Amino acid sequence: MRKLYLLMLSLSLLTFERASAQDPQFTQFYANPLYLNPAFAGSNICPRININYRNEWPGISGTFVTTSASFDRLVYKIKSGIGIMAMSDNAGQGTLKTTSISGVYSYQVRIKKDFAINFGLQATYGEKSIDWTKLNFGDQIDERRGFVRNTKEVQGLSKKSYVDLSAGIVAFSKRFYGGFAAHHLNTPDEGLIGQSKLPMKLTAHAGAIIQVGDKQAETTISPNIIYQKQQDFQQLNLGVYLTKGILVGGLWYRNSDAFIILVGIQKGAFKIGYSYDLTVSKLTSASAGSHELSLGIQLNCKKPKPKYRPELCPSF
Repeated sequence: MRKLYLLMLSLSLLTFERASAQDPQFTQFYANPLYLNPAFAGSNICPRININYRNEWPGISGTFVTTSASFDRLVYKIKSGIGIMAMSDNAGQGTLKTTSISGVYSYQVRIKKDFAINFGLQATYGEKSIDWTKLNFGDQIDERRGFVRNTKEVQGLSKKSYVDLSAGIVAFSKRFYGGFAAHHLNTPDEGLIGQSKLPMKLTAHAGAIIQVGDKQAETTISPNIIYQKQQDFQQLNLGVYLTKGILVGGLWYRNSDAFIILVGIQKGAFKIGYSYDLTVSKLTSASAGSHELSLGIQLNCKKPKPKYRPELCPSF
């Protein structure tokens, strides 16, 4: 058993050294618009605040907890959207941490009265850090007393900073929308042990907002599709939202991996959403799914809004 355990530890360290990281994910895609696509900056015209929290696989020790906060608005004088976003991702109960802050810019080109295209750019300063004191190595193991010896393993960096560049585009009319985003265009090195390039992430998303009955009923159905690829990792999300008055319900299916159930309330300037990822893979009993909360605040504008304001996307 000791030899098997040492072998598993060695393989884990080799994987940690050579593997490329993958981005944290949020399943309330449109409740975190700047994270999905930088071209969404300023898309709601008036100032907007979004706060998101995700606890992934809480049933497994050393879970993943990710939080993000963003602010964006349209600046009338330059006809552009600007935004700022901060994110923190903790893995292994804080053993491995990633923090970042991003500045986002978008510019809108009006093609027709009811059709426009947004182009977005994002510049990010990121920092990855590791707490070596929370790691155990094979040479620390005593057969009878456990992890009691001092390790001779040479530790790598405790912290690594980098600059990350991304871009996106969103096209939309009053009822249909679609976009494409490319994150980590410069594939920055975030390695703590040797070189570890952050692979480019490609995202394509599209959907529609369909009115049901008369407008006074305030009922809509919104089918959506989101595809993401990052190196060898691919994810296809198919979902639908149902909105009736202030209530929002949603159901997504992800890659033979999980069903996502969402409920939300949007009233006045506020919207609150909760979603649960029901894992359907072999990790079902151990992972305890994933929980996600979102809070959105839509502030008022003092200046008059443009005559045409399309319904870009769902709220969650």
